[in-house]
Amino acid sequence: MKYIVVLGDGMADEPIAALGNKTPLEYAKTPNMDRMAREGACGMLRTIPDGYEAGSDIANMAVLGYAPEQYYTGRGPLEALSMGVDLAPADVAYRCNLVTIENDTMADFSSGHISSAEGKELFASLQPAIPDVTVQAGVSYRNLLVVHGGKGATSTPPHDIVGQGIAPYLPKGGDAELLLRCMEKSKSVFGNHPLNSARVADGKRPATQIWPWSGGKKPAFPLFLKKYGKTGGVISAVDLLNGIARCAGMEVITVPGATGYLDTDYHAKARYALDAIKRLDFVYIHIEAPDEAGHLGSIEEKVKAIEKVDEVVGMLMDGFDGVIAVLPDHPTPIRAKTHTRDLVPFVVRGKGTDGITKYSEKSARSGGFGTKSAVEFLDFLFS
Repeated sequence: MKYIVVLGDGMADEPIAALGNKTPLEYAKTPNMDRMAREGACGMLRTIPDGYEAGSDIANMAVLGYAPEQYYTGRGPLEALSMGVDLAPADVAYRCNLVTIENDTMADFSSGHISSAEGKELFASLQPAIPDVTVQAGVSYRNLLVVHGGKGATSTPPHDIVGQGIAPYLPKGGDAELLLRCMEKSKSVFGNHPLNSARVADGKRPATQIWPWSGGKKPAFPLFLKKYGKTGGVISAVDLLNGIARCAGMEVITVPGATGYLDTDYHAKARYALDAIKRLDFVYIHIEAPDEAGHLGSIEEKVKAIEKVDEVVGMLMDGFDGVIAVLPDHPTPIRAKTHTRDLVPFVVRGKGTDGITKYSEKSARSGGFGTKSAVEFLDFLFS
């Protein structure tokens, strides 16, 4: 038997008055996911263990069966592995956003979704000013900062504090002084950079500084093949997911046109998955767009993203007769514009039926699979 999981990042939500008190998942036109519900069965998944923040790193590790309590060291090192950065045992890698700070307030955690090329140019200018650390440009606003011989530090994810004053959320801990110094340097380098002047002239938000967070040392996972006895691959445009895949010895499947944003090539992800499943036992398709729409607080974009995810599901159902599962990793409610810890709905075709006719948060609560822990999800799927 072969298996495909489609993960719509942040796809779950709360009822919204503007949608007739329906969630975006209930409101969106999702004929293919609803068909999965009719032909399969639903349940609820607990993806965030107690004591952990509701992040995509924690949730996706858990869904793939790697208990965060045992294997999680931070988001930064996972993204470093995806970028091909070889971390020394004493290195601490931090996720490093390009952000827009206005009047000491987090105005934009992504600097207006700055392009990868622009981010690379800014980091090239910044590196000489902060020689004590290494910065590495990634995809769009998602980049990396490595402290050699680091002690670690805590700071709040910037997407959690949009519209709030930054003072209470700045780095604290062993590396804090160094990180704060790097942040100050980035202000002066970026403030005089012609790229930012051009962005402002074009009506775009400038990248006013860096924001390092979720640092940690290189993790060690058991290999996916050894853990499950199956070959596996991951399709994602997000470094975090590709880093988890590399840690687990899974194939990282690169899809041209996949952006990790609302403009990603959804259909290409489905085509590449159908090709990969011919040689692999398991393919994990991660689609970031619903999460980005949730962070933007855009009902329209979130509904549109969910409907695009549904198109992916339809292509897979038409081209693959194995077991298919669809789920979010966590909710990203329009109201909150950030992740929450609530349970998420899942639907599986190929492991029995339960009479549910529509895939949604509400209907999955009465699904035949009940409530499960995410760490046990693949064991359940493969059983």
